[in-house]
Amino acid sequence: MHTHLVAATVWRWHQGHAVELLLRRVVDEQLVLISSGGSDWLESSGTAEKVDGGFRVTARKIFASGCPRGDLLMTTAVYDDPHDGPTVLHFPVPFADAAVTIMDTWHTLGMRGTGSHDVMINGVFVPEETIALRRPQGQWQAFFIVNTAVAIPLVMAVYVGVAEAAYALALERVAQKRDDPQTPYLIGEMTNALVTAQMALEGMIASAANYDFALVDETANGIFIRKTIAARAAIQTVEKAMELVGGSALYRSVGLERLFRDVQGGLYHPYHEKRQHLFTGRLALGLDPVGNRMR
Repeated sequence: MHTHLVAATVWRWHQGHAVELLLRRVVDEQLVLISSGGSDWLESSGTAEKVDGGFRVTARKIFASGCPRGDLLMTTAVYDDPHDGPTVLHFPVPFADAAVTIMDTWHTLGMRGTGSHDVMINGVFVPEETIALRRPQGQWQAFFIVNTAVAIPLVMAVYVGVAEAAYALALERVAQKRDDPQTPYLIGEMTNALVTAQMALEGMIASAANYDFALVDETANGIFIRKTIAARAAIQTVEKAMELVGGSALYRSVGLERLFRDVQGGLYHPYHEKRQHLFTGRLALGLDPVGNRMR
């Protein structure tokens, strides 16, 4: 689910951006790129202080999935630019730097295998030439369509896969209940939920494959809507799978309880459900979707 950092860089390479050096390092050095974007998003976090030749960055980044095996943290911090105001800087930070520490914080309800610990950045030096992007803090920009279109379908594919696993497991275990009059009804409900999640994912992929830079907000909106639908439908699928199996679904040995815990994570990737509702509603009214510019 976190291959999107490389995928987005490949996309940028196809668009003619100067990212070939990073891609070659990924290939030659087998680098693992780690994101803190899920916790930063539009606002970012942490501070960047201007020093000779670059910036001195201090921050605590959460949800850095895969960081125990990571080589580069692809992250951001806020620089109070004297001319442009609060500006988010995008840059890589090597995990090997002595100023970078992985905190043992990932003790969670589900998705425990992602190792999404906090990462402390304590005054790391970021050279000026490694700044990949500068943008105004808190503002929605066309730049975000890259991560939206590339990342969200990849991420939500995992949760739809969790729902598919729960569906298959429930059908396998319910064979002895075929004569129970509730069984086919529950299977029908579970199937509808799963197909809804699958259709939403297919819609995200289609939007990502056919987006139009002239319709950035509309494309992002379509993906955000389907992300909400996919997350809710995947959770409902696993809930119905547990109801179908019955009390034995609570046992860890069955496997459904882990799927139930893991699928909850789908709610917490951008855009969160209520923010998606706001984005969608504002866009329908002809307003800037996040309230920082006039359409």
